[in-house]
Order: sequence, then C-alpha cells, then structure tokens
Amino acid sequence: MATPIEEFQGSVSAITIDDFVGRDRPVVFRGLVRDWPLVELARESDTAFARRLSELDNGTPVDTLLIPPGEEGVVGYNADFSGFNYEHHRVSLTQGLQRLAQYSREQSAVGLAIQSALIPGCLPGFVDEHALPFLDSQIQPRLWIGNCVVTPAHFDEYYNVACVVCGRREFTLFPPEQVKNLYVGPLDFAPTGAAISMARLDRLDDPRFPKLREAMAHAQQAVLEPGDAIYVPPLWWHHVASLERLNALVNYWWKPMLEGVPATFSARGFLLHGLLSMRWLSPAERAAWRHLLDYYLFDTEDPAAHIPADKRGVLGALTPELADKLKELILKQL
Repeated sequence: MATPIEEFQGSVSAITIDDFVGRDRPVVFRGLVRDWPLVELARESDTAFARRLSELDNGTPVDTLLIPPGEEGVVGYNADFSGFNYEHHRVSLTQGLQRLAQYSREQSAVGLAIQSALIPGCLPGFVDEHALPFLDSQIQPRLWIGNCVVTPAHFDEYYNVACVVCGRREFTLFPPEQVKNLYVGPLDFAPTGAAISMARLDRLDDPRFPKLREAMAHAQQAVLEPGDAIYVPPLWWHHVASLERLNALVNYWWKPMLEGVPATFSARGFLLHGLLSMRWLSPAERAAWRHLLDYYLFDTEDPAAHIPADKRGVLGALTPELADKLKELILKQL
C-alpha cells in the first residue's frame, strides 16, 4: 500500500547541507556511506563487522533493551499498559554483540536493541574513519544495533540523517498530518521517550485501529542496504523494522542555528503548554486562538512587517537577548 520514498538522483559525493534543510519530504541516498570502512566489513560478513566494532569499543555502558520472544521484537507497552514490554540494561557494545551472536543461533530469539549510543563516548576511534563531510563536526553521531527489532511509528523534532552500516532496515514514513490515523500513545509515557503509534503495521485488520488503513494509504517506504542513508524531516512519523540477525545504523540529529541562538529549545514544550492552557477552552475559544496562532506562528506573512524594526519587541528577529526575554516572559505566565 505504501509508495516508494523518493531517491536522490544526483551524485552523492556532491551532496551539501542544502539538500536536506528545508525539504518537506524524505529522501533516500543510495550508497551515501558505502566507502565507510565498517560498511565494507559488513558487506564481507557480520563477523568481520562485529569484530571491528569490538576493537573500537572502549567499554562504556550503553542503553540496551531485551524484548521477550513472544513480543516478536516490537518495542511497546506491556499487557496492562502499566509499563513497557522489555527489560532495560546498561552493557558495553561488545557484550551486546556477544549476546546478539548467541541469539542468532536460537530459533525463538529474544529481541535486543542497543539504543541511541553516543559514538564519541563509546567508540572514540569511529569518527576518524567515518564522517559526513557536509555536516557540522559538532553534530555527534549515534549508534543503533540489534537483531530483528521493530520501533513503531514515532517522530523527532530534529533534522535526521540515518545511515545503515550493517544489515537491512525497512523505513515506513508518514507525513505529519497522519497523526490522526496512527493511534499515538501517551505523550508523557512512551517506551523510548518519543510517543509511539500503538497500531502494528502488519495488523491492518485490528478492529481497535480502523483508521490505520488510511494512514497506510499515505505512507512512503524503502528498504535500505548497508551504505544507504535516508533523510527524515522533522515531525515525520517513521516506523523502522530491522530485517536481519545483525543490524546497525548511525544517525545524526541536529537543529539549525538561528542568529547565534543555541538550538536547544524544544517545541514539545509548546505542545504541552497548549494542553494545559487551551485544551479545556470552549470550541469557540479554541477556534479563535487558532486564528491567532496561525497569524503569529504558522502563516508565511510577517506579522510585524508594519511595525518599525526597532519597536517589534518579541516579534523581532530572534537574538540571544530576545530568547532570554521570551523565556522570562514564559516563566511569568506559568
């Protein structure tokens, strides 16, 4: 049902940051990191890849999830929704790889997922041999390793470039407006921090989620091989299924810098504040606020164009000083 994700048609060696920032849809870059030494080893064998990764490992513990066989590798909630369906551990990458090797020999294997490990902290030699030259060197790569594990649809508010370095991964993406059809779980109680869809894409006939078929009608999908990469725009929902007994992915998250203002502000706070201050209002009031939000935040027209530049106050260009003033005003409103 899903349509193929668009693939970049130019030379991947000539890619610049402008090929990502500002795009309103995802794109696949075939062979973007095919020359990385670890990718070349992965094409040789899982053993060669794992051996080199262990050589780079400095033993720093990383977040690791263990999912019981009955859960079919899908990260999610437990049966009564009181917790999650996995055990959380902190182990070294080498220990995780050893456990993956053990599970690869078992018929009904435990799902294992090493999650979002900051590479400079656990693989200090990685960056010297593996880089994306078009990204700022301050953007730290993260490592994700596991067996046949599925991360349900979720979104991030960052620009995201994800590179498959071992195994294969299937990405199923949904545009932001499909949130209404994805049956998203609690915003403040989610298995991996980001709110996830509670519907399984391989169970379209589940009577609890009748609108899931509509979401799939708008889905885009691609299977990435070692060396391939994908750009996921902010707020696009992405469902990621690892397809092999050993899979590894390196991703880069970032936000653009605005006039020297550190990109540390989270728009999720705006959403949560809206739940506190607006969700309980009458339909008429919410409709009125929607007009104001559209005018000041979402329309392309500058709402302060008619005000002298030095008199625009909080509507002026964002500077470090204005950011501090806005934070002060927001705290007074809480």
